[in-house]
Amino acid sequence: MTRNFIALLLGASALTACAAGPDYKAPATPATAAAPFIGAASPAANPTVSAAAAQDHWWTLYGDPLLDTLVIDALAANTDIRVAVARIERARSSLRGAKSDRLAQTSLGASETYNRTSAAQSLPGLDRENWVFDSGLDISYEVDLFGRVKRGVEAARGDYAAAQADADGVRVAVIADTVRAYLDVTATSERLAVAQRTVGLLDQSIRITGARFEAGRSDRLDVIRVTTLRDQQKATIPALAADRDAALFRLATLTGRTPQQLPDTVRAATRTPQLSQPIPVGDGQALLARRPDVRAAERRLAADTARIGVATADLYPRISLGASVGSTALGGGNLFGGGPLNWVLGPLISWAFPNQEAIRARIGAAKADGEASLATFDGTVLQALEETERALSAYAHAIERAQTLSAARDEAARAARISLARQREGQIDFLTVLDAQRTLASAEADLATATRAVSFAQVDLFRALGGGWGQASA
Repeated sequence: MTRNFIALLLGASALTACAAGPDYKAPATPATAAAPFIGAASPAANPTVSAAAAQDHWWTLYGDPLLDTLVIDALAANTDIRVAVARIERARSSLRGAKSDRLAQTSLGASETYNRTSAAQSLPGLDRENWVFDSGLDISYEVDLFGRVKRGVEAARGDYAAAQADADGVRVAVIADTVRAYLDVTATSERLAVAQRTVGLLDQSIRITGARFEAGRSDRLDVIRVTTLRDQQKATIPALAADRDAALFRLATLTGRTPQQLPDTVRAATRTPQLSQPIPVGDGQALLARRPDVRAAERRLAADTARIGVATADLYPRISLGASVGSTALGGGNLFGGGPLNWVLGPLISWAFPNQEAIRARIGAAKADGEASLATFDGTVLQALEETERALSAYAHAIERAQTLSAARDEAARAARISLARQREGQIDFLTVLDAQRTLASAEADLATATRAVSFAQVDLFRALGGGWGQASA
């Protein structure tokens, strides 16, 4: 009997290669998605980027050891990454649970009770009160004839891979936010320096104008005007200082620190790191293979496709092979002897038939989820390409704007020097000098803001390219 049972078990297991529902096939992407990016197709038109393969550890291109340290700290201690890693562990546990359905399910039980039977139910000469000892082992194994368990494992494996990709996506975002916050600290420090330098120059103009007024060569109104301009420029300093503090506090949070724990070297950082080479961007095909959100969407599509099979398998009989071995003894007798021993062996078939409307409704819902996941995947692909092209365009135009403002600043500085020299010679009035100084102050501020925008555009491009998670995942 035992040999027949084992043979039946092995034979049924051999049939589990058949699985209900559709087999998963990776979705196709548009042929143009693999083409070079529009914003990087012409190196002459956009020399700030190259078609070389995108670099994973892109922040090292800045050549700033302090920035490298902050990124390492963020990858190790950021709370968002810790949440994502915990979700990976949860998905891993679900996968283990799904795999356990492939194995025989066992349960072991034992009980000890004291009972009394009625006189009508007791045989003459036997005690009506007894201790009853009961123990047993139950074993059941589902024959995955129609692939319900197999598809369940496939779905859990897809969820697990999606959770890993989501964690990689969080790493990409955290790295980009960390670099952006650091660049914000340094760029705002430079803007502060520009504002303070402008105020210093205007203070010098106040002294010169005051001396001219004392000598009777200038009007009191000239002193008031330059003082007003100095105070207007000085009023921008507190706002810039607040922006710098906010960037420092943000950087502390991203690296898993309180604001008080931020190193003094970070607070003292005042020079914005610059890229020494064009940004390597690769092409669309490499982008889609690298972006974690695309990978996560594809794995969720695989999981939802497998769930169609899980639901479809319920249309067919579910076969389980079971065995139970137990022993029941009265009064503490020979519990493990041959007399009290009992066992049961045999298959169990359950089938929701003929009313299968509820099952077909679940299949329809699973198919709808699959269609939604496919649409999500297609949308993620399009969004990845859009974000990259938009970032390339924004970066190119940010650099163009900064170059134009740099030339304007140089011309404004030249005009301010000339007007001041002519004013000393009495060739022009003070209003012309004041207007030149006002123009120079505005040009300096605009250039500092544009330089900061270039740094942010670089980070946005790196974020769109999706690098930075490879080593962390490994």
